[in-house]
Amino acid sequence: MMYTMRLFSKMTFTLAFFLILNVNAQTELKVNAPFLPVGMINLAVEKSLNSKFSLQAEGFISPWKSFAGKNLQIYMGTLEGRYYFKEMMKGWYVGAYGSIAAYNLQKWNYLKAQPVLNDDGTPQLLADGTVRITERYQKGLALIMGISGGYHFTISEKLGLDVYAGIGTSQSIYRGYFKDNNQRYDKAANWNKSGEVIPTRGGLMLTYKLN
Repeated sequence: MMYTMRLFSKMTFTLAFFLILNVNAQTELKVNAPFLPVGMINLAVEKSLNSKFSLQAEGFISPWKSFAGKNLQIYMGTLEGRYYFKEMMKGWYVGAYGSIAAYNLQKWNYLKAQPVLNDDGTPQLLADGTVRITERYQKGLALIMGISGGYHFTISEKLGLDVYAGIGTSQSIYRGYFKDNNQRYDKAANWNKSGEVIPTRGGLMLTYKLN
């Protein structure tokens, strides 16, 4: 899985560089507007391949080691192929995408503090006799594959809005830690593994057409 992620990462940046240089194709630059007020950056470049198909290279950065008291640090790259039903970069479209991500976050089911248990299932006690209660967080890598859909609105000759969402399978390798002492809570000798089908992308992108 590590080799696959490194290979996909190289492909993502190579294709993004190619898309930027390929000035003859219809090109749009995009920014995910709802993320900007909370300090997250989600940028993309989309280029047409023909009258119906396009490729989009996208980067997402959430730099927050702590956001509202929760770990939320994510660095993700995405490649997406899109098919437009009527006209390029206008109206409805469907797509397929792949993403790689490095993260230090708290998964949705680890947001609340919980008691820490001993190996025999009894609660751990602190020096003052109270039960040890703490949150947990995860550091790892994820490979994501999914399908997407959306609608591209035209505001003017240059400006537009891209509303989209996607769902896919996320396969992760990670290590889990207690927040009160940063020691591991999982029992894996090296990496833990998980897989789930979840919504993995979505937003409202402000678009600017270069040509």
